[in-house]
Amino acid sequence: MTRDSEAAVVIDGVKKRFGDVHALRGLNARIEYGRLTGLVGPDGAGKTTLMRILTGLLVPEAGRATLAGFDVVRDNDAIHVVSGYMPQRFGLYEDLSVMENMRLYAQLRGMVAARHEGLFSELLEFTRLAPFTGRLAGKLSGGMKQKLGLACALMARPAVLLLDEPGVGVDPVSRQELWRMVQALTDEGMAVVWSTAYLDEAERCDSVLLLNEGQLAFDGPPGDLTGRLERRSFRLEDVGQQRRAVLAQALDLPSVGDGVIQGAGVRMVLRPDTGDEEIRALAERIGARLAPVPARFEDAFIDLLGGGPGGTSALAERLTPVKLESDIAVSCRDLTRRFGDFTATDNVSFEVGKGEIFGLLGPNGAGKSTTFKMLCGLLKPTHGEAKVAGIDLRRATGAAKARLGYMAQKFSLYGLLSVRQNLEFSAGVYGLEGSTRRERIDEMIDTFDLSAWLSSAPDSLPLGHRQRLALACALMHRPPVLFLDEPTSGVDPITRREFWTHINGLARKGVTVMVTTHFMDEAEYCDRVAMLYGGRLIALDTPDALKRGAADDERPDPTMEDAFIHLVATADLVDEPSA
Repeated sequence: MTRDSEAAVVIDGVKKRFGDVHALRGLNARIEYGRLTGLVGPDGAGKTTLMRILTGLLVPEAGRATLAGFDVVRDNDAIHVVSGYMPQRFGLYEDLSVMENMRLYAQLRGMVAARHEGLFSELLEFTRLAPFTGRLAGKLSGGMKQKLGLACALMARPAVLLLDEPGVGVDPVSRQELWRMVQALTDEGMAVVWSTAYLDEAERCDSVLLLNEGQLAFDGPPGDLTGRLERRSFRLEDVGQQRRAVLAQALDLPSVGDGVIQGAGVRMVLRPDTGDEEIRALAERIGARLAPVPARFEDAFIDLLGGGPGGTSALAERLTPVKLESDIAVSCRDLTRRFGDFTATDNVSFEVGKGEIFGLLGPNGAGKSTTFKMLCGLLKPTHGEAKVAGIDLRRATGAAKARLGYMAQKFSLYGLLSVRQNLEFSAGVYGLEGSTRRERIDEMIDTFDLSAWLSSAPDSLPLGHRQRLALACALMHRPPVLFLDEPTSGVDPITRREFWTHINGLARKGVTVMVTTHFMDEAEYCDRVAMLYGGRLIALDTPDALKRGAADDERPDPTMEDAFIHLVATADLVDEPSA
């Protein structure tokens, strides 16, 4: 069959069902060559199902799809030649080196590796992995793993490249590198489909397909959707210490469909066909200035889906205010951890106040998770000390663990246990018994909407529900200190808002929250942010102060992502040897 020169991908009435679940409901769309097309939607919208149909891994039960002119069912073998596919969980062999993975992948694509040394060199230069060919894949940072996955997906020089959430778990600096590479590919005429949960990524695409419940809710340039919010986006300026309470008040107003904390302010989006009288009254009541702001694609996404989840956390409402003997909930001094000759955390010191939301940012491999594990008593420091809720982790690790909750970066539930059994196990670990145990489990089932999944294995849950279950297990014993290691990685914006509604509510009750994240808009929720790089603490300040430090003539109003990249670049300049 000849290649269709007009469209890279044609989707015509595609349907797919899994049991009673309709993953795709008669989808129609076209994807063009030489363009970057974003595929976005909430958890369970059908994005991964569509990707797998386009790669020939799933067969639609109705409708038809073609890729580079080939039918994805009838011409399945050809599809594997003309397409490159990078799944969410790329199947790298962690005990093989970078080059060994590339050679193996070439053989799986039917290529004789010995005849393609030039291609390997080209891909290594393109992805900037040439200095790391001998490093084991398991030792790569998250960003480098994604680059290796991209190199393998490009092995056969595909006409269409399908990337299923390549930015998940990748820091802003590495995401910039991925964007650079993908832009170069589309400039050469390749069609690239980028599925993403990061809506700032979608905003940079040439075109966006927005799925919801298996249907196409929007198809076009992202600016066309954002334009629908003209004169509906506002910000309450300089709200400061009141911002979490003000956000909850704003989200309870009938005219407000969505809202987020943005540094010392609160950003709001009005519902369609409503006036700004209610938010102006709120601004006057709290003595804040109300200013119109440009709409973002994320605002438009949430608006299209009917608005956010609201500002009141049922979980936090059940809690009594936290009492600690000290106003300092977490502290570390000269905290250091070495693994052989490698120093993962290097003399890190800071204090976190009671009820503070404290963000720990940094590129992949900066030492965030290592620092977290030491503060949770899961990893013994090589040097230095750490205290949680006034308890010295060197002397009373067990007592400290009883006072904290920990949600790990990598999913930490027990796959052989059902959802209910995971909840029961967590309750038992934290010593909950009798009626208290039953009440807390029922509370978590109700709060996190888990009732339909109680007999299911965690791995069978949609990602958003898996993360809800992990958070429920971490909160079962109502700890005064909560550690969240990338809690919303890969989940959709609506689920992220739900998580932050709970986190904000917990902080208002005095719970101290330490969080790592690669979502820079989430860093805006933090009272203060510590930036780690190369295991060292390179910055510690409020989000707004860090953004001001990155301002220049080119970017007078920088974002948190701009601040992140600026801090890393500045640290690199400081570390460069003088001529």
